[in-house]
Amino acid sequence: VQLQASGGGLVQVGDSLRLSCAASERTFSRYNMGWFRQAPGKEREFVAGILWSGGSTYYADSVKGRFTISRDNAKNTVYLQMNSLKPEDTAVYNCAARCTVAAVWECAYWGKGTQVTVSS
Repeated sequence: VQLQASGGGLVQVGDSLRLSCAASERTFSRYNMGWFRQAPGKEREFVAGILWSGGSTYYADSVKGRFTISRDNAKNTVYLQMNSLKPEDTAVYNCAARCTVAAVWECAYWGKGTQVTVSS
C-alpha cells in the first residue's frame, strides 16, 4: 500500500489545517489508520487513529478536542482536521496503514510526511 499525505503548510497560532492521506489500494478500507508526527529532535508520536470501519477513533491527549480524524473508504482517504493549532503542533505528519490498536500503535505501511509549521 502506498500512502501520500498532503495538506501541510505554514499557519498562525489558532489557525486550522486539514491533512489528507490517500492510499493506493482498495484494501485501505480493511485497515485501521493512524496519524503520527515527529518534531525536530523528538521521537515520533501517535496523534490519532481510526478503525477500518470508522466506528472508533483514538487521540493523543495533546490533541483531544482540537483534532479530528475521519475517513472516506470510497475515496481511499483518511483525514486529520486540525483546529486551534499551537506552536507545539509543529512537526512532520505521517499517515500509516494496517495499524494495530494498542497502548502503542504499530503500523505496517507508512507514507511520506507533510510538514506542518505553526508560527507564533
